[in-house]
Amino acid sequence: MASEGLTRRRGGAGASPAIGSASPIMSDSPSFPSSSAGPRRSGNAANAPTSSAGGSGGAGAMEGRGKIAYDPRDFENGGEAETMPRLTIMEEVLLLGLKDKAGYLSFWNDNISYALRGCILIELALRRRIAMVKDPSRRRLALADRLIEVIDDRQTGETILDEALKMMKSSEKYGTGAWVDLMSGETWNVMKIGYQLKQVRERLAKGLVDKGVLRTEKRNFLLFDMATHPIADMNAKDDVMRRTLTLLTARTAAIPPQALHKEGVKYRHMRAVVLVCAAYASSVLENALQRLSYDSREAAFARCDDILAEFSTWPFGITTSNTAGPVSIGGGTRKSQGTSGGVGRESVQELVREVRKEMAQSTSGQAGAGGGQEEQEELCFEVVATVLEIFGRMDSLLTCDYNS
Repeated sequence: MASEGLTRRRGGAGASPAIGSASPIMSDSPSFPSSSAGPRRSGNAANAPTSSAGGSGGAGAMEGRGKIAYDPRDFENGGEAETMPRLTIMEEVLLLGLKDKAGYLSFWNDNISYALRGCILIELALRRRIAMVKDPSRRRLALADRLIEVIDDRQTGETILDEALKMMKSSEKYGTGAWVDLMSGETWNVMKIGYQLKQVRERLAKGLVDKGVLRTEKRNFLLFDMATHPIADMNAKDDVMRRTLTLLTARTAAIPPQALHKEGVKYRHMRAVVLVCAAYASSVLENALQRLSYDSREAAFARCDDILAEFSTWPFGITTSNTAGPVSIGGGTRKSQGTSGGVGRESVQELVREVRKEMAQSTSGQAGAGGGQEEQEELCFEVVATVLEIFGRMDSLLTCDYNS
């Protein structure tokens, strides 16, 4: 069966009529020249832009050659694809948790599945597919209880994201906390069990196999065989590890470029924040910090705790000013005061300012385009803050105390 979003080229002599007729994205015109089209052209005439089907040369078919099958939806997000990173947030978190050679997650990690569902909502919000419902009275509700809605139902090209988007589009509106619970299957309502996204970790791993980051092997575990996914491209995982480690151990207040995605990726600083917070909630952050000394590792966890506290409120960093200066850290729901101190505190403050700049640039661009979507952009970031607030209330973090 032909997969969506793939471009295929069929030769005139080798094209299969059965495949061409079965695929809904193939051209309706036959790929073989008809007898009424006249004799084949020779010489320079063969390079003429007119096709044998009577269309223009833009159709991409020469006389006697097969046509190119394409999905029109591939061109809808052409500009967006240039500003999106190669890996989604869910895939980066999964990479941090995978054992390099064994190719599987720790059997004792029961937090990553729930956190990955939250990452799905964050990724959709950063791609401007979902946002908070624009209702002034929502501020009376807790962040997790505020309703979210689909504002753009275009496909993203990522299977799990598109499945979640389609489900949210066809469903009634729920709060962010309810959606994370429903997609995780944590509900007592049997009528809503169909909202659960199944085998998310395995599907993400298979997606990374398609991207060339992982490979598939079979391992025998006593009584049964299990598919594992060892790392095939260590550069991809090293990049995720480097960005995570650099952000949490930087010795300067300024955010190092090594802690961010490459230039051109949209919301570089926001994605850096989400990566470390999601890894923290998924109990895989320690994999990136295991080579540090004990004191350095504890300082990195403390800085991550401060980052989560600042970005799990809306607006972000309510205790951080837009100008440099001594400001208290930890206005979030989890900590009343910052724990990293010194350069770490200044680094978190600078991170808040950089994210605010990204938000301002994005909203000004929307307003400049005449779309009137400045407030809608902020509603997308409000979803991100809500998911991070849910991460901050997870049992895996509430039971941690890195000050002792």
